[in-house]
Amino acid sequence: MKREQGLVILSILALVALEMMVGGSQAAVGMPPESAPLIRHFYKVHNTCANVEPFVRHQVQLIWANDKTVAPKLIKLLYADCMVNGCDASILLDGPNTEKASPKARGLAAFVLIDKIKQVLESRCPGAVSCADILNIAARDAVYLSGGPSYPVFLGRRDGLESNAAWVDFPSPSMSWESSLAYFESKGLDLQDMVTLLGAHMMGRVRCSNILDRLYNFNNTGKPDPSMEPSTLTYLRAECPQKVRLGQPNPLINLNPSNPSHSFTNSYYSRVLENKSVLGVDQQLIYGEDTHDLSDEYAAGLQDFKLGFAFSMSRMGGLKVLTGTQGQIRLNCKMVNK
Repeated sequence: MKREQGLVILSILALVALEMMVGGSQAAVGMPPESAPLIRHFYKVHNTCANVEPFVRHQVQLIWANDKTVAPKLIKLLYADCMVNGCDASILLDGPNTEKASPKARGLAAFVLIDKIKQVLESRCPGAVSCADILNIAARDAVYLSGGPSYPVFLGRRDGLESNAAWVDFPSPSMSWESSLAYFESKGLDLQDMVTLLGAHMMGRVRCSNILDRLYNFNNTGKPDPSMEPSTLTYLRAECPQKVRLGQPNPLINLNPSNPSHSFTNSYYSRVLENKSVLGVDQQLIYGEDTHDLSDEYAAGLQDFKLGFAFSMSRMGGLKVLTGTQGQIRLNCKMVNK
């Protein structure tokens, strides 16, 4: 992809594709084929829960007013669901061997909010709205409340009946951009999706244990990552000591230190270009020609990033969905119906 064929054109195509779907086309350009059965205003069309989106947004807004980290929590939870076994709410199921129980799923949050939304919807529209759709709507609303785009969420997902900890295959936070791209492509997404969705690291927090290698023992050299900008290294080392005292918790730090309010911003990409990324996988974006160009485009234009983010979130939300008579509409997001 050449710079002159970059994000300006891609963003226009993304917007056109979304508008096509809003207009009723289920085969919008660039969307995963499995997303085709999803439609706009599914519950209104079927007269099962016409006000589902206002109900969800109200609950998200109540939490967001006091906890701005709810946006990155919901984005991460949606990513954890869709990228493991498709967008079937399997990440929400309780149990000793479920995805939620996997060590790789530690740090996921916002389960309580999804449960609360489900309770509200069950009192208004019993047995109608899937947990998978709730999660997609809630993530979109949290993004919007944080200053991001309010993109259309296409609905009609049903909930999965299984969840397996062995399915969880989240990539390492220190992996190369080539390995990261291979992971995204294995799920049905592409390079633009990868660069765009990694941009969700514009907000949220991460445990220090995920970056200690970059700070103290990069590639087993006993030294820090030489690419890291010096003042960033100094700051992160102060926040993340090489060893913590016995009983001291693993510290949490902001993924984007320049965005303490967890708002929707393109500053993540500026930090990538300045070698100030916290995670190694983020800093890797500077090393691929296409990933560098996309990062440069997003850093220069917030609106381009908003359009791209809306499109890639919609694409991720359409991966391996269950529709029609597949799966079920769970009455409790934590367990399959008896």
